[in-house]
Amino acid sequence: MYDNLTLMSGRAHPQLTTEIAEYLGIVPASLEISNFPDGEISLQLMQNIRGCDVFLLQPTGPGVNDNLMELLIMIDACKRASAARITAVIPYFGYARQDRKDSGRVPITAKLVSNLITKAGADRVLTMDLHAAQIQGFFDVPVDHLYAAPILDGYVKSLRIPEDELVIVSPDEGSIKSSLMHLDNLGGTLAIVDKRRTNALETKQANLIGDSLEGKTALIFDDLISTAGSIVGAAKIARDHGATRVYLGASHAVFCGEAYNRLREADVTEIIVTNSLPLKEDHLLKNLRTISVAPLLGEAIRRIHSNESVSYLFD
Repeated sequence: MYDNLTLMSGRAHPQLTTEIAEYLGIVPASLEISNFPDGEISLQLMQNIRGCDVFLLQPTGPGVNDNLMELLIMIDACKRASAARITAVIPYFGYARQDRKDSGRVPITAKLVSNLITKAGADRVLTMDLHAAQIQGFFDVPVDHLYAAPILDGYVKSLRIPEDELVIVSPDEGSIKSSLMHLDNLGGTLAIVDKRRTNALETKQANLIGDSLEGKTALIFDDLISTAGSIVGAAKIARDHGATRVYLGASHAVFCGEAYNRLREADVTEIIVTNSLPLKEDHLLKNLRTISVAPLLGEAIRRIHSNESVSYLFD
């Protein structure tokens, strides 16, 4: 169906690659990946990709260093195998938190990783819900930046929450723009949690700014849930201000550190995330709802391969 389209996956999230391949009606390319005794990654492509339009799927989530290095090695292997074009499909882009120098003597890791991916030989990058949108400008190759908001909002609409009972709660001031995107799609009103970061691991939620939550349903969206400290703190603020139900939503379920324990103990109705990252089956929460982004990424891959507009997917 697709001339020379080749989809392959590293070890970070093969299940998502399988779902995308099913959407496209193709079979993922075969490759062998293993580790030498000292931990170095060994990789070999098991089919000819000369002249092919190659899409490499590899989210760089936990463990980020191994997944990133594996992506770079895959790109290098495809480049040396004479692929016509290489697109790095990175549903979750790791090392994105340090996107600027906010104090002295610190790195800008988002720019460093962008350079590594470009220098390794990627001709294009397809990603989703970057921690900071300006990271697109760190690349010297085209970047297609997708948003999971329409998918998450589609599920929320199926819950049929009355618009006059709905309040979109931004977990901090930095998430106001994305919260407004959800507000446009779902209606309701807006409230903002006043969050102060005490250090790299801890945050403190102080006040609520905006519409009253008394007797309302609160929807708290963030781009990612890492240790869950921020979003669970925002949920507590919402409950303290009278919300009868609280839903949490995030594009990326990083879920590290105390995340599972905090979410399990949180007084929330449901946690809605995408499968941009694999979830630990033995830790799954009863109130966790996972929405697949395979159709979104698959359609983007189809459009890129066919030289069609991708902006249709995130306008």
